[in-house]
Amino acid sequence: MENITVKDIVKATGGFLLCGDEDTPITGLCIDSRKAQPGDLFIPLLGNKVDGHRFIESAMEKASATLTSEHDNVVISEKPFIRVDDTMKALQAIGMDIRDRYDIPYIGVTGSVGKTTTREMIAAAVSTAKRCFQTNGNENSQIGVPMTLSRMTDGYDAAVIEMGISEPGQMEILSEIVKPSICVVTIIGVAHIEFMKTQENIRKEKLSIINHMNKDGLLLLNGDDPLLREIKADMPCRTLTFGIDEICDFQGSNVKCGEQGMEFDCTHNGETVHVTMDILGKHNVRNALAGIAVAYQMGIPITISAKAFEHFEGQRQRLIHMENRYTILDDTYNASPDSMKASIDVLCDMDCEGKKIAVLGDMFELGADSASYHYQIGEYLRDKKIDEVVVVGKEALEIKKALDVCDTKYAKTFSFMDNEEVALYLMAIMRPEDVVLIKGSHGMKMDEIVKILTN
Repeated sequence: MENITVKDIVKATGGFLLCGDEDTPITGLCIDSRKAQPGDLFIPLLGNKVDGHRFIESAMEKASATLTSEHDNVVISEKPFIRVDDTMKALQAIGMDIRDRYDIPYIGVTGSVGKTTTREMIAAAVSTAKRCFQTNGNENSQIGVPMTLSRMTDGYDAAVIEMGISEPGQMEILSEIVKPSICVVTIIGVAHIEFMKTQENIRKEKLSIINHMNKDGLLLLNGDDPLLREIKADMPCRTLTFGIDEICDFQGSNVKCGEQGMEFDCTHNGETVHVTMDILGKHNVRNALAGIAVAYQMGIPITISAKAFEHFEGQRQRLIHMENRYTILDDTYNASPDSMKASIDVLCDMDCEGKKIAVLGDMFELGADSASYHYQIGEYLRDKKIDEVVVVGKEALEIKKALDVCDTKYAKTFSFMDNEEVALYLMAIMRPEDVVLIKGSHGMKMDEIVKILTN
């Protein structure tokens, strides 16, 4: 945050100052009282279990000002207290105000799977010719997006903002805050179907990202996703597609998987450029195509933006070589049926002289059909060249069940309920030429397995 004072916060939120100096400079936002720093505006949010107002006093030991929706009268304090009706809405209003201070293209990225890697690849492609701001970590929610925008400063040529939702109506709010110039939708899966009920509802919610898009803006859709491809012609804005299917506007062809990465040809408007990248997975070819497509809209030639992926390192999927021990494909950040299948495909495509082992944990937020979605993963595995499948958790037992009832000649199956037991089992049976995929929902804490294996 630059050149912002308490007076600006009051104006942005529609609140009023109970006490303190309106000229107090604000250099950051804070929602965790334990992390408050001088210059911060503390925002006490009302959570499901804890009301942030309880921590105003401790936060203000360091923070320079605070919002409040509980104080109605003048507070005896030298530091500013700003009265607002709703601290969450006030936070979002501040994010919107900061966004409007910078007249640059904003690229909004959403989808059921692949938001973070796609956002990172878009930022990498744009950064080949321009200074690009992007979402920090996984700050893509109703709280995370305005917190991300609060870190904006002068000097950027573009901003890539990841936009995630879990319930109906949330994308409308995010779209109003970000007002994207370009919208990118990665895939319509079943993540959060517990709250959305159907994939069609998920699609409708994701596509409301365009509700506050510039009138001359662009929507970029994954043309390999049937649910997105079928609605391209019905969208009320300029719409292009990216993907491997030959109908896509930015099309990837001749896709090959190497020992350390992928290579493919990208074709658009008759121009073809060969692309190499040091990240695995056909799904990441699509993510790279999205990055190239966005960069192209911003005047960056494909020949330039394609170079961004030669040494690309994302924060999601990591390949860890433990010398003289084994290789780990660490994809433990989160899981959904679509991302689970994509990771399985990556494992299958990897060169490996030894065994291929898939360690798969429970997938959360799949609603009443959770058992069916897990069973489908087992069915998906039936014809894959994987030697062992290890399932972790109660829901994942359905994966094992689907494999056990078929006459597959590849996968042996094992089940565990404890991450440490899984790690000990793997250390006992794995050899230097073996590779293991570890994947599950974030709540399964399967990164514990990776930590044990790498220590």
